[in-house]
Amino acid sequence: MLNKKKRPVVIGVTGGSGSGKTTVSRAIFNQLLGHSLMILQQDSYYKDQSNKTMEERAETNYDHPLAFDSDLLLEHLNKLLNYESIEKPVYDYKKLNRSKETVLQEPRDVIIVEGILILDDQRLRDLMDIKVFVDTDDDIRILRRIQRDTKERGKTLDSVIQQYLETVRPMYHQFIEPTKRYADIIVPEGGKNQVAIDLLTTKIQSILLKHGNNRIANNIDTTI
Repeated sequence: MLNKKKRPVVIGVTGGSGSGKTTVSRAIFNQLLGHSLMILQQDSYYKDQSNKTMEERAETNYDHPLAFDSDLLLEHLNKLLNYESIEKPVYDYKKLNRSKETVLQEPRDVIIVEGILILDDQRLRDLMDIKVFVDTDDDIRILRRIQRDTKERGKTLDSVIQQYLETVRPMYHQFIEPTKRYADIIVPEGGKNQVAIDLLTTKIQSILLKHGNNRIANNIDTTI
């Protein structure tokens, strides 16, 4: 019989594009490797744009809250919290659209929700046990974004810089940075901040115990 107190732990990890939020999420994931956990990326929940041309998709402001299908993300997160599986969408960065394929995601005891605007929606915030904001200077973030988008997403240097100046930077200061006030923990230096990663892992352990996941919590290794 399922323990009624048992409930997945939800950790929200946010920050600007190139801040290191994915690195922080992966660092937490790796420290808990071998246990029941998953990462749910907000990027997977960009709205479907099949009705738009490629030119129209290119003009979409992907750093605005309205670019995301927050209702679907909320629906899926609630299912995972009830230990139900979901069909997670897949986003194709080269086609600038959601893929027709989905990925079956089974529920886990630790859910790391990662994305630039996950703290913008109060409905999502209210489901999180720990809210983390990864704080990184603008100049470092743009350099990381250039490296990532030109190597992994097939973009030109000029297009990355143009997008950063026109939407990424202004949207960060208008929508993303203000969500810092909702964070329980602000992590400077991203994934290189081992002290913060260690503290987060220890906190996750205590919440797991509180939620009734005793076996998993007792097996967590919090060493770095």
